[in-house]
Amino acid sequence: MAYVDGFVVAVPAANKETYRKHAADAAPLFKEFGVTRMVEAWGDDVPDGKVTDFKGAVKAEPDEVVVFGWFEYPDKATRDAANEKMMNDPRMKQMGEAMPFDGRRMIYGGFAGIVEDGTEGPVSYVDGSLLPVPAENKQAYSTWAAKVSAVLKEHGATRVVDAWGDDVPDGKVTDYKRAVKATNGEKVVFSWIEWPSKQARDAAWPKIMADTSLHPDGPLFDGQRMIHGGFEPILDV
Repeated sequence: MAYVDGFVVAVPAANKETYRKHAADAAPLFKEFGVTRMVEAWGDDVPDGKVTDFKGAVKAEPDEVVVFGWFEYPDKATRDAANEKMMNDPRMKQMGEAMPFDGRRMIYGGFAGIVEDGTEGPVSYVDGSLLPVPAENKQAYSTWAAKVSAVLKEHGATRVVDAWGDDVPDGKVTDYKRAVKATNGEKVVFSWIEWPSKQARDAAWPKIMADTSLHPDGPLFDGQRMIHGGFEPILDV
């Protein structure tokens, strides 16, 4: 199952094309290092939350849009080797000096896949989420997430991935743990759903939400601290 580097960043709305081009220009380098797939998705339906939300996760300003993205690797060893190359490649330093966003507020981390269902391919719309799960609930959460994944596919999703926090560093300004107010006994899950279109996604969710069979048996996680949103891919390579 794939290993994922997931990231969330706040980008000035005016910098959308600059950000897309910056990512596109960097893609061949990341591929050289071992990334098998790179996706950048622009915030489209990102609601405000009562306890947590994507905007708060990266301290987004009113003129900024949240970007949800990820790198996929065949395994953790490939990812670790790639990160080592990135740290020591002068081309990466040059790119870092020209980032069209505030890198201090970017949250990132490594996640080990626990559910990966569907076919990888070009995606037209993405639902992204972050949530805190008690470490002892890992197996129960994985079983439940696999059940949910099957239903999502029945309603039109093309791919569903849930990845368990593995290398999730503390940040000086923002980080995943603070984003979902994780406690010491909780792990952060980075998850996404790929859809063939926004219309398919919007049509599917009312049916999925009405399916009571998907309610977990017992409190697997605190849903009040779950972060979610809809995103339109601007780069998928």
